[in-house]
Amino acid sequence: MPAVPPAAPDAVLVVDFGAQYAQLIARRVREARVYSEIVPSTMPVAEMLARNPKAIILSGGPSSVYAEGAPTLDREIFEAGVPVFGMCYGFQLMATTLGGAVDDNGAREYGRTPLSVAKAGSTLFEGTPTEQSVWMSHGDACSAAPEGFTVTASTDVVPVAAFENDEKKLYGVQYHPEVMHSTHGQQVLEHFLYRGAGIEPDWTTHNVVEEQIASIRAQVGTKRAICGLSGGVDSAVAAALVQKAIGDQLTCVYVDHGLMRKGETEQVEKDFVAATGVQLKVVDAQERFLNALAGVSDPEEKRKIIGREFIRVFEQAQAEIVAEAGAEGEDVAFLVQGTLYPDVVESGGGTGTANIKSHHNVGGLPDDIEFELVEPLRQLFKDEVRMVGQELGLPEEIVQRQPFPGPGLGIRIVGEVTKERLDLLRDADAIAREELTAAGLDRDIWQCPVVLLADVRSVGVQGDGRTYGHPIVLRPVSSEDAMTADWTRMPYDVLAKISTRITNEVADVNRVVLDVTSKPPGTIEWE
Repeated sequence: MPAVPPAAPDAVLVVDFGAQYAQLIARRVREARVYSEIVPSTMPVAEMLARNPKAIILSGGPSSVYAEGAPTLDREIFEAGVPVFGMCYGFQLMATTLGGAVDDNGAREYGRTPLSVAKAGSTLFEGTPTEQSVWMSHGDACSAAPEGFTVTASTDVVPVAAFENDEKKLYGVQYHPEVMHSTHGQQVLEHFLYRGAGIEPDWTTHNVVEEQIASIRAQVGTKRAICGLSGGVDSAVAAALVQKAIGDQLTCVYVDHGLMRKGETEQVEKDFVAATGVQLKVVDAQERFLNALAGVSDPEEKRKIIGREFIRVFEQAQAEIVAEAGAEGEDVAFLVQGTLYPDVVESGGGTGTANIKSHHNVGGLPDDIEFELVEPLRQLFKDEVRMVGQELGLPEEIVQRQPFPGPGLGIRIVGEVTKERLDLLRDADAIAREELTAAGLDRDIWQCPVVLLADVRSVGVQGDGRTYGHPIVLRPVSSEDAMTADWTRMPYDVLAKISTRITNEVADVNRVVLDVTSKPPGTIEWE
């Protein structure tokens, strides 16, 4: 799960060819209780092998193996005796490098595709059905396996959809076993890890905590750190992990920027401090943030402003903490953030990824930041963070809390952020959360952003009179890792109750609408 020193041995290396699913592959390996790291395809093969990996997985990617400038690998990777598993592009690269044939023959397959297993007892397909559904996404197709390989699966249009070479421990599939739409994909991946590579599944959340504690101590040393605590699960787990590593060298700073939900500040000051005993400094910066956001409607600009102001407030807190510590106190040199991998990807920080939107703690940070960042969760997905929180003994109400963005309600107001609009949205959000909890849906819904369309008004009728009020959008979504999501099919009676309460109890709102968009094409947040 977490990042470890670059030379860490015994990992499964996931070679990223610019695939949208590279991190998901790594996550699936971790779910199999095997440690994994992602490396770029540009890394020299000699450097990969110098890490003594237990196995290597070649990801998919958008390129054709025959295209000019397409990523490639030295043949040595297949001759070093390290087990290798190619997926999609990685499968085709293995095929062409070792003498097989990959053609642009019009055999395109996208989405769910029936797969026929030709050798049911093979290393990869042992115990899986001879007919199964897999997730394809390719234009070129493998028409001939390399010498020494056994073809173990095909589709109606692709004669070689999987091949295996047990003697050399080389395996490949044309499809994406890492996505949940491949019905036996995890089983096939685990067969490679356990049967093909002979790896024991012994990597646990306990290992994650131990490794990160050691890494944090090595990075911070005797200096001091501050953590931006928002009350959300990410910053809470990051803070608890760092505190376990360096104790009272950490001071948590909670910035009350006026963009939080109802009860947020009280929850942080009471619940988290009681659970961890962490030193907490509360900074009232509501006026500062509202002034900085005045007149701004562009979502990217809002995120960058919020990120900039966070850093400026932390720098102010740093000076105050140093002053309080006196001349003998160590400098506050580190800033702890609860950055997750989806934040990095959407901010353009993943290999071959586009900048979808800047997150306040990644692409929104100012260039002149004076702190060195400590980001113990940067390689983790949300569910992995929750497991780390449970390992650290954090209360269930913190660990299982629905995700809430660092920029807060500032990015749930489509339009300019004002105190009046924030108060309106806080009331609507509180009603939605109350009703979801009352209906017992908190665990069924990954997240339910409540969005105010501040620059939109619609005609309504209330109290026999015409109204011209704002719409509120409900965005309930289900997800495993925030990389993809689908809208949650909530019971109609719960939706009706939320809608009725919001339109009755929240002034200037006369319409509630439901967002039924998946991710992709839409992101979870509106801004």
